Amino acid sequence: MDLDYRKRWDEYVEELYEQEYNGQTVIYWEVKYPFPMSNRDYIYIRQLRELDVAGRKIYVVLAESTSVPQLRERRGVVRVKQYKQSLAIESDGKKGSKVFMHYFDNPGGQIPTWIVNLVAQSGVPNFLKDMAKACQNYPKKT
Repeated sequence: MDLDYRKRWDEYVEELYEQEYNGQTVIYWEVKYPFPMSNRDYIYIRQLRELDVAGRKIYVVLAESTSVPQLRERRGVVRVKQYKQSLAIESDGKKGSKVFMHYFDNPGGQIPTWIVNLVAQSGVPNFLKDMAKACQNYPKKT
């Protein structure tokens, strides 16, 4: 939820900010892609819900792509128009968390199969390791 912190730990963030459009909070996110591919950008809305399920506190984050006429497509950047994420986080009662994530996006463009396979085999696991480290290092509120 903390976009400023995300910019510090995620090396793939090119640009990331939150802004109001027509009374709705929208997030713009440009992701660095390796050469020779073009960067991708996302425009999406996000909601945080805190649930109490039988005394257990569960945080749910829902995100889905949207369209904002003021945020036009940029030259050399591919707009991801199909993006949806559901995330649920619960403390494990110790020093960790239980996490469920369902994620889908269609990155568009022509991405060679060998690159898709490489990302599936190494990119996603490496990102999850980076995210776990970022969570552990997140500054605690005092």
